[in-house]
Amino acid sequence: MGNYVERTWDSIEVGESASFTKTVTETDLVMMAGISGDFNPMHVDEDYASKTQFGGRIAHGVLSCTFISAVLGTKLPGPGCIYGGQEVSFRAPICIGDTVSAVATVEEKFTKKDGKLKFLKIKTEVIIDKAVRIPDNTGKVATTGYATILMLK
Repeated sequence: MGNYVERTWDSIEVGESASFTKTVTETDLVMMAGISGDFNPMHVDEDYASKTQFGGRIAHGVLSCTFISAVLGTKLPGPGCIYGGQEVSFRAPICIGDTVSAVATVEEKFTKKDGKLKFLKIKTEVIIDKAVRIPDNTGKVATTGYATILMLK
């Protein structure tokens, strides 16, 4: 398929960080509903959602997790890792038109089974860089948590 540069556990330093940025679209919400089967009207029905405290549709919380997966799988650590787990907390709504950045920062390196299995603990955040419908959300952390990554090399 392609030539991938796989980082090793030894080459990654605590404190390293990377990000993935995306503007959330109507298509993203529709595709997420179709893929997941989650057709909660908060995500797909503007009339319903406009009558709630959010004033309109909001993205599925797990959509922000897909942005975390993107930064982990493509940038830090990138190819050669397995996304083993995610603790997550949703803190602020993401709306259509918002630009968000998923940020991954290596917090800890550890091993198991006498060093045979090598892991990273990565702090994950999705930050709203620019909020369209709820301007006060600009700069807020929408999603926060920790990922556990198994390194293959």
